[in-house]
Amino acid sequence: MSTWEKTLNDLEAGRVRSANFIDGAWVANLEVKTQILEAFKAGVLKEENGFVDKHNLMPQTFNVDRGVRIVPGGTSVRRGSYIAKGVIIMPPSYVNVGAFVDEGTMIDSHVLIGSCAQIGKKVHLSTAVQIGGVLEPIGAAPVIIEDEAFIGAGAIIVEGIQIKRRAVIAPGVILSKGIPVYDLVNKRILAKGEPIPENAVVVPGNRPVKSKNFWAQEMGLTLQCAIIVKYRDEKSEASLVLEDFLR
Repeated sequence: MSTWEKTLNDLEAGRVRSANFIDGAWVANLEVKTQILEAFKAGVLKEENGFVDKHNLMPQTFNVDRGVRIVPGGTSVRRGSYIAKGVIIMPPSYVNVGAFVDEGTMIDSHVLIGSCAQIGKKVHLSTAVQIGGVLEPIGAAPVIIEDEAFIGAGAIIVEGIQIKRRAVIAPGVILSKGIPVYDLVNKRILAKGEPIPENAVVVPGNRPVKSKNFWAQEMGLTLQCAIIVKYRDEKSEASLVLEDFLR
């Protein structure tokens, strides 16, 4: 068995991950990511059920014993990704190679989980959420969504952004390294690459264009941002109780 094949098997079994939490920070597993890239190099095109992909990265198959509920309708879970017991996947959704989805997570319709993304326990990814993938550069950490986070419909999270546990991302929020996050509660701007804090409630916002371009000012042009408007409390907990019924 080749090294890359063993790595894909270990990823699917949850024995290894493409990113690990070490000394208080998420870091990419360079060896695992290297072997995923080696698998792409080793693969040859294969036709199966009307689709064409690398022969060694074809979608996984599921049975009742795996304890994963995948509703019919076009979902694909690629080879080398881990789906834990109790996960629910609504159609159509796509989980790419190297991704890790932990127990009890809900993946709603039209959700994309990119390569090597790490999704924690009891996370809710609402309809049309896009979680970006990071295979290269090899040392770049992927998008991280920690336990019990709630990601609202249509949210886009890319470029290795990290969401700490129990955070709530409102529908339509876009988070990338180029979009600043303003914390209204603590009156500060999060540093570039700083994780969205635990229990934070984040909504989409706009900020004025700050430049010497007076025309932009005259037109009242704004740029996109994200705003932490509060931190989870009893009221926000009540608004998320629907989770229990969806499961």
